[in-house]
Amino acid sequence: MYISASSSTSAADGAPGLRPGRRAGLLRTVPANVVALGAVSMVTDVSSEMVSAVLPLYLVLQLGLSPLAFGMFDSLYSGATVLVRLVGGHLADRRQRRKLVAGIGYGLSAVCKLGLLAAGSSVGALGAVVAADRAGKGLRTAPRDALISLSTPPQALGLAFGVHRAMDTVGAFIGPLAAFAVLAATGTAYDAVFVVSFCVAALGVVLLVSLVRDRQDPPPDRREPALRAAFGLLRAAAFRRTCVLTAALGLVTVSDSFIYLLLQRRLGIAPEYFPLLPLGTTGAYLLLAVPLGRMADRTGRFRMFLGGHVALLGAYAMLLGPAGGLFVLIPALLLHGVFYAATDGVLMAAAGPMLPAGLRTSGMALLQTGQAGARVVSSIILGAAWTAWGPRTGLAVMATGLAVCLLVARFGFPTDDARTDDTDSSGGTEAPDDRAPGTASPNARAYDEETIA
Repeated sequence: MYISASSSTSAADGAPGLRPGRRAGLLRTVPANVVALGAVSMVTDVSSEMVSAVLPLYLVLQLGLSPLAFGMFDSLYSGATVLVRLVGGHLADRRQRRKLVAGIGYGLSAVCKLGLLAAGSSVGALGAVVAADRAGKGLRTAPRDALISLSTPPQALGLAFGVHRAMDTVGAFIGPLAAFAVLAATGTAYDAVFVVSFCVAALGVVLLVSLVRDRQDPPPDRREPALRAAFGLLRAAAFRRTCVLTAALGLVTVSDSFIYLLLQRRLGIAPEYFPLLPLGTTGAYLLLAVPLGRMADRTGRFRMFLGGHVALLGAYAMLLGPAGGLFVLIPALLLHGVFYAATDGVLMAAAGPMLPAGLRTSGMALLQTGQAGARVVSSIILGAAWTAWGPRTGLAVMATGLAVCLLVARFGFPTDDARTDDTDSSGGTEAPDDRAPGTASPNARAYDEETIA
């Protein structure tokens, strides 16, 4: 169902309401299911970012972790999602219960907020709780993105993902402010932050159960997709290139924590203001996610994805350049926000039409797993280079690698209308596609004639 009350048939055929229209508001052009998922993500991100904003202070200042121990903890925080993304995607496709699998992920993360209270000052217990929390995130991400993709006509995927990511980013903006408000009101009682975070996360689960509609579309032969079918998607040259190039770019993507730490060291920012640095990135992301998503629908999603990495390279250049003060701080944070706005949802919007509906969750999970795993390795690479040669040289190495990867990816990514059903189930080559660039594939929301196995 669409908020504009247009039928799914008319939306898919001509989608006049899906154009950036003067007659309807933005939300009237987006499927109701996408708006509901955006509301769930927004509330959940308030909860998650409340914890993320205070966790470094809690671990280092209150529990006294060393920088090395905190670095290992941060790597665990970033890498735990990698191990369960494929599991979540496979379960969602095999049982055709995407909402249920996403709900389990949201529920697990919510319970883990109380787990932080139970863990007390035990670093080992805290590590286990954080790993479980991130596992919940990994479990829910692919089913959620598949629901967005399956609920949206192909020609509006960039806009739909942009709206979802913008709503998600509202939560990411509110979360740190809410955390510090709770700390200010309670005299730096971290336990109070964890309790409030749990309550907010529980509200997100309630919204998911009550507002989000599942998409259950069993394949025509009624066979349950096997896990090897997800890896079989890699036989399609277009999707395989997308996974490889996305992982390569992930290897030279500096993590948020390192970006903010480089800014802090470069500009001498006082520690008490350090937690406010993410708000600059989040603000730019919030303002640009929808406009860039719309632009990606018109100009090409992979082109926008590469443009986002050009913005990231610009942020590296600002950190390496001779300027100082606000002339570094503001442009670097803005470019960092542009990077996220142009890449986060846009990649899933580009990948969605490439994947058969029966394996869309698994395919997205496969793509996300490669990207997330590469970014974990990226943090290790930068950390090693920083230790060996210093932060400036380490960042220069990453910037050089990013420039090289951009040149390769410029000619390697497929066109936006490439689909895995151009590869037959026996691993044949892609059939030629005579459609004009940017034209949606026929039957883009239906299952393929064959299940890739």
